[in-house]
Amino acid sequence: MRLRALAFAALLFVAALAGYRYFVHRQSNVAGSTIAVYYCKTDGTTLEPWHVSLGAPRDRKSVAFYAATQAVAGPPSGTEAIRFPQGTLVRGVDVSGSAATVDLGGSITVPAGGSFAEDGEFKALVWTMTALPGIASVQVTVDGGRVPTLPGGHLELDEPLTRQSW
Repeated sequence: MRLRALAFAALLFVAALAGYRYFVHRQSNVAGSTIAVYYCKTDGTTLEPWHVSLGAPRDRKSVAFYAATQAVAGPPSGTEAIRFPQGTLVRGVDVSGSAATVDLGGSITVPAGGSFAEDGEFKALVWTMTALPGIASVQVTVDGGRVPTLPGGHLELDEPLTRQSW
């Protein structure tokens, strides 16, 4: 009789553990999970979000990389927006505490649209990154290193950017 009670208790324990794991896994893998990616309208001040599907659950760093890549790629074609120069790449993203470092490369190193375009591009990137849970600031690097400004010299990048930078 005692063996039967012990087996029943073990079975209950395994069932409870399986139910717990199912519930926790299900909560982190909600179908249709999205992130808000911002773009700056051509007026240079208005930000609009669009929601991009995340798919399978991911760790914080890969979500941040995905968000930065989507922000640099810009909104769907046909949407009037200030966009990063074609050929701008997100080389990497690191997240430490409440700060994200976004390393850009490619066409971003060539002066293109002046201060108006730079403000719109980076405002959208910073708002996208700081919409992610726990991220409050964004340090932008270019080709792996800190730069005081972009080649056009309009936007200072030597300090982290926040939503209050605009």
